[in-house]
Amino acid sequence: MGIPPGNIACRKFVCPGDAIALLSDGYVYTQWKCQRALFVHTLALSSRNHGAPNHLHSMHATSVARLISRCRARRQHTKRTITKQSQNPGIYRSELLRQPNLFIEDAPINRFHHLLTVRASGGWLMDGYILSIIGVALTRVSSALALDNFWQGMVAASALIGIFLGGFIGGSLTDKLGRKKLFLASPIIFLVCSVAQYWVDSGVTLFLLRLIIGIGVGIEYPVASAMLVEFLPARYRGPRLAMVQILWFAGAALAYLFGNLISACFGDDSWRLVLASPALFAAAVLAARIGTPESARWLISKGRNAEAEQVIQRVYGAGYSLANMAIAACAKKHASFMSVLRSGYGPRMFFIVVFWTCAVVPVFAVYAFVPKVLAAFELKGGWADFGSTVITSLFVVGCIVATQLINRLGRRRMLIHSFLWSGLALLVLAFSHQDSKFLILSLFGFYAVFIGGAQVLQTVYPNELFPTEVRAAAMGMGTSLSRVGAAIGTWYVPVSLQSLGIGNTMLAAAVITFVGLIAAIFMAPETCNMSLESAASLER
Repeated sequence: MGIPPGNIACRKFVCPGDAIALLSDGYVYTQWKCQRALFVHTLALSSRNHGAPNHLHSMHATSVARLISRCRARRQHTKRTITKQSQNPGIYRSELLRQPNLFIEDAPINRFHHLLTVRASGGWLMDGYILSIIGVALTRVSSALALDNFWQGMVAASALIGIFLGGFIGGSLTDKLGRKKLFLASPIIFLVCSVAQYWVDSGVTLFLLRLIIGIGVGIEYPVASAMLVEFLPARYRGPRLAMVQILWFAGAALAYLFGNLISACFGDDSWRLVLASPALFAAAVLAARIGTPESARWLISKGRNAEAEQVIQRVYGAGYSLANMAIAACAKKHASFMSVLRSGYGPRMFFIVVFWTCAVVPVFAVYAFVPKVLAAFELKGGWADFGSTVITSLFVVGCIVATQLINRLGRRRMLIHSFLWSGLALLVLAFSHQDSKFLILSLFGFYAVFIGGAQVLQTVYPNELFPTEVRAAAMGMGTSLSRVGAAIGTWYVPVSLQSLGIGNTMLAAAVITFVGLIAAIFMAPETCNMSLESAASLER
């Protein structure tokens, strides 16, 4: 029929089956029986996903009509001939013919996916709030506990140091013990430590509590993102993973909103209530996560196929089974994360760490010391409060825009443009620190919007570029190593403002951002619209 080879995707499944032809949801599925293998040839009819200006490119419309007619006829014949009694769960049952998509990667999104998105993204909202709330309280805390510049920097950076530790711990434990158990650990840590912050009486105590909070955040990132990426269909994976970053910045904005409100209502001692306020978010997230099932992909990787089958049917419906997974339903030989890096994934890990570090160092430095940074630009009083609110809100806007564009621009183009334009904004700020207040706030806003692309990709790239058995460990290592630079940068901000001045501080931030740009140009891969197996493969 003259079908262009580029329009055909072939997938192999080790399970017998009869001839099946399905037409559904913009795709023609043509399947035929082989002795032991069922090859599925998928022909794209949707220009939405493949960018085709005409259906089937060179295929004539009459040929398409004949193909559709034969598919429908064969589907009706097959539904009458395939028996419902099957001893092997790997064999396609007749109930599967009622499913519009045969593969979980292509399954329609359902209520469970929406609920899981809320459960996971609630963690990012909580993280953004609990990490940013110190910026609101730090001025009063410093006065009440007599903290000098060194201890101000240590308290601000303590959570980032904890993230460094927690990322390694959480990523490794998530791959060994499963996603479900660790999914409940971080909100419990946040709840206990947030309440304990109400009674702190020294800088050392506050430093230790926020260090433990950081460990909880380090655990949260790999487990929550692994949960999302391993359940979501491919079409929704990028936007949903990007969306969680929106909620991180939304949590940060809420921290400044509620923190300033509490400070205004309760006076000088309000910093204790401000630091304890994340306990409310932690309790809500903990309650929402109770009842979340284990990841089917993780269960398969451990050889627990029966449990994986139950999870698949619970999530996708009784018509789905292990046969619908695009991975082999067998246990995979355990490999350490370091052996995986040596096998060819090392350059990917290096790219993740470099781009992630360059994306977060300026952001965390700004968030931890927004009042100090704006004061260095001579924005004080009402201008400082207004500027803090606007900047944090525009970070949210930037992530929202990036979420909408992630499947249109692709991962690589988005990362390059994000670093380019945000770096230029910081560069102009470095030489405009004596200009008008409106120009300064505009440049900060420009940076906040354009850095959104790099921020949302922090959860997308690590989860797409590594296989299931080490996915959480990769996310954890990326989280940990990127926070080394972020912690150093955050600790150094008050020292830099005092010794180097605001202009040189902004110039250093611009240089870091341009290093991220160089890494993106030479190393960033494209994984848009790929299955998890294809995106993680080294053979593409």
